[in-house]
Amino acid sequence: MVKRSKPSVALFGGSFDPPHAGHQAIVETVAKRPDIDKLIVVPAYLNPFKTASHATAAQRLAWCHQLFGHIPKVEVDAYEIEQGRSVTTAETLRHFQESYDVNYLVIGADNLSGLTRWHQFAWLNDTVTWLIVTRKGHTLQTDTLRDYEVITLDLPYSSTEIRDNGQFDDVDRSIRESVQTLLTKENIS
Repeated sequence: MVKRSKPSVALFGGSFDPPHAGHQAIVETVAKRPDIDKLIVVPAYLNPFKTASHATAAQRLAWCHQLFGHIPKVEVDAYEIEQGRSVTTAETLRHFQESYDVNYLVIGADNLSGLTRWHQFAWLNDTVTWLIVTRKGHTLQTDTLRDYEVITLDLPYSSTEIRDNGQFDDVDRSIRESVQTLLTKENIS
């Protein structure tokens, strides 16, 4: 009897508050990699470095399902949201390692400067290959990383800028109205 190995996956976590064209480009690019069986998108209940989200966890999960759920080899998973609390990447990685061979963590270049502050960074760094997506205005600070690959997309998109500037052109049409309604109500309150 041949023992089947676990499927090879990449994890892509984030607040997705709101998800935008940059997130879509990342998901579509990583999902095409022949060395992974699946890309798992994991919206955070609450980013460990933030005190609040603008959209509810349920809304951000629904947006991710709407945008990414139809892409081949992509699964949107509610693991962190179901915990009902802030969850570290290390905890999420351990959870998915039970069922998968998690080879990659997908991060934006904007996360590199604070990466060593992540809970159990040394363990994460020893365990995975980082897939670093380039982003305009952010340098690649990779000297602390054991193993990484660069995905050159140079994306200018930012959830913060979408929220702060009320510019919704970078939000997919399928969710734009609900994002716009939510953020407009929030700015009125």
